[in-house]
Amino acid sequence: MQSLAMIENWPVPTAAAAVVRANGTVAGTHGPTSRRFPLASVTKPLAAYAALVAYEEGAVELDEPAGPEGSTIRHLLAHTSGLAFDEHRVTAPPATRRLYSNAGFEVLGDHIAKATDIPFAEYVRQAVFEPLGMTQTSLDGSPAKDGISTVDDLTRFAAELQAPQLLDPRTVLEAMTVVHPGLSGILPGYGHQKPNDWGLGFEIRATKSPHWTGTTSSPATFGHFGQSGTFLWVDPTAAAACVALTDRAFGPWAIEAWPPFTDAVLAELTHA
Repeated sequence: MQSLAMIENWPVPTAAAAVVRANGTVAGTHGPTSRRFPLASVTKPLAAYAALVAYEEGAVELDEPAGPEGSTIRHLLAHTSGLAFDEHRVTAPPATRRLYSNAGFEVLGDHIAKATDIPFAEYVRQAVFEPLGMTQTSLDGSPAKDGISTVDDLTRFAAELQAPQLLDPRTVLEAMTVVHPGLSGILPGYGHQKPNDWGLGFEIRATKSPHWTGTTSSPATFGHFGQSGTFLWVDPTAAAACVALTDRAFGPWAIEAWPPFTDAVLAELTHA
């Protein structure tokens, strides 16, 4: 895909990208797709997927208590537990505000580790990385932000999101459905969003503006971006997903570069 070459113009030392169609085929790649990059918050969808595997295995229930009083696993996944951004401190009652929380995902990882009697990093490896063949991916710390992976590995995850093999498709559909509709909140890097829609570990684009995806991305688009200059989105309307990893921290350059890149990818997919 010619549009992927746009990453050559990004002001970053290194970038790699790929597009994966809904049938699992890789439509195109660019850059060093086997290089390992820190994922930052693109770790969260991987952790969330492991949590959903634990749910389907019967180790946990989505609505069982977890985190602050009144909070559940569902609240933790949807950033509605009331926990602060980077502190294990309660700032609101559950389900009243969309408070994006790294702490919430750390509580989630601890909860699942106790429920399964397996360290969470090992559980993610066994539940997600190993069965998908993601041999170059690891969780080296916080379930919120310490994943390391390659574009090659994340194309396998992007294929799984579009045609689930590890989970029942109904579970994946639930994960991509808004939890507690109507809640507003801060989208890191993009300010206040009303509403700030989120599923179970995945951000849902909906009508957010400004946003890190494209102006032509469908409202059903879901995924995540990371402060290490990384993103993964799936656009069900386009029947495709895109992964981009860089080694420059998220900032104004990404806000400027990512939307036209996504629009170019979507346009090329449409006319392919």
